[in-house]
Amino acid sequence: MTDRQNSSPAPIHIIGGGLAGSEAAWQIARAGVPVVLHEMRPERATDVHKTGFLAELVCSNSFRSDDCETNAVGVLHREMRALDSLVLRCADAHKVPAGGALAVDRDAFAAAVTQALESEPSIEIQRGEVAGLPPAEWDNVIIASGPLTSPALAAAIGALTGEAELAFYDAIAPIVHRESIDMGKAWFQSRYDKAGPGGTGADYINCPLDRDQYEAFVDALIQGPKTEFKHFEKTPYFDGCLPIEVMAERGRETLRHGPMKPVGLTNPHNPNVKPYAIVQLRQDNALGTLYNMVGFQTKLLYGAQAETFRKIPGLEQAEFARLGGLHRNTFLNSPKVLDERLRLRAQPRLRFAGQITGCEGYVESASIGLIAGRMAAAERLGRTLLPPPRTTALGALLNHITGGHIETIDAGPRSFQPMNVNFGLFPPLDFSPKAPDGKRLRGPEKALAKKRALSARAEADLRAWLAEA
Repeated sequence: MTDRQNSSPAPIHIIGGGLAGSEAAWQIARAGVPVVLHEMRPERATDVHKTGFLAELVCSNSFRSDDCETNAVGVLHREMRALDSLVLRCADAHKVPAGGALAVDRDAFAAAVTQALESEPSIEIQRGEVAGLPPAEWDNVIIASGPLTSPALAAAIGALTGEAELAFYDAIAPIVHRESIDMGKAWFQSRYDKAGPGGTGADYINCPLDRDQYEAFVDALIQGPKTEFKHFEKTPYFDGCLPIEVMAERGRETLRHGPMKPVGLTNPHNPNVKPYAIVQLRQDNALGTLYNMVGFQTKLLYGAQAETFRKIPGLEQAEFARLGGLHRNTFLNSPKVLDERLRLRAQPRLRFAGQITGCEGYVESASIGLIAGRMAAAERLGRTLLPPPRTTALGALLNHITGGHIETIDAGPRSFQPMNVNFGLFPPLDFSPKAPDGKRLRGPEKALAKKRALSARAEADLRAWLAEA
């Protein structure tokens, strides 16, 4: 054994060879630290994977928009390329025509990732399930086991964090960009002006419906096309989170006595007329840029959701940061159980990455694997890597996962939910973009200029962070 081998740092173990685990392994190896990557496939299959490739894509073959000027996921692409992402490198090498999106030949892409990791001398790939918590002697571990974490590992994580902090199903209400809500029709008020924990008494945005609008809304919910549960999603409704269309099917007045009840509220735009029903939106992130539709988890198809929810007064021009859903998705209550470096507070040797942390999407999962890998490698080498600035796409997504949401202001379900990267996660600009002639912008031109300014700020701040890292 050579002196170099004697002085080589101990390996970092990664559990899960999906996009996040693969990206983490690549980043760690590039930092000069050995890696043992554990992937249970093909020895233990899942309900959705078809091959033994690492980084296999199980749904779409699209990494979504590659526009880095006006789209947040495009900004994330740009940042990952700047950080030598293996996932983006292989995606670029095996892209297929998809307009402005980055889409890939899924088999060629996964084969390329697998080949790159198998060819890296610092990476050892072990096939087989890690059943339960990793052995105590593994002192630096990244768990990137994804939304279909094996039952044994999920049970062990649940026992360590507390079952209440690990969701096995994901009930998500639509989330709306605050600036797209028409406050000429909507207003701020809590029911009976009650200030709950962390609230002020004006914590909800309220959208009023008259009787005809309510009846048309119920019809649209009942008649709208819906997704079906996958065969392995055996417990469709849980924690009292019924899809809103199921509530509507149980009786036309059910919603008026549930999430759309019109009591304890007065419309300041028309104080003498009592609304027949009211949709409430609750602040979803600490920046106040995103609001979720309270009680609106749904199995409606995305197109039907957008069309139906834009019938609600005040939401006619709503822009959605994400639409609703209800599906199998193992994820942590990350802001509570993880620190800013993605380490489990209860056992810091364990770091988490990918969808299990509470992000959605291929690119988002890979990006959190990227930053988790870099942080783990830095720690092994005796250094500290500061998180990327919150003004970057990477930093904004990391902040959402580790503390960018707010605690719920009432007794409802926990507020943290998985999310795709979007400009609503970025800190607002401290200026208002102007037209080239200095005039104020309005409407779509203003929105586009803000996105370009957010992208430009992210690019500059990432460059500065890289220079100091």
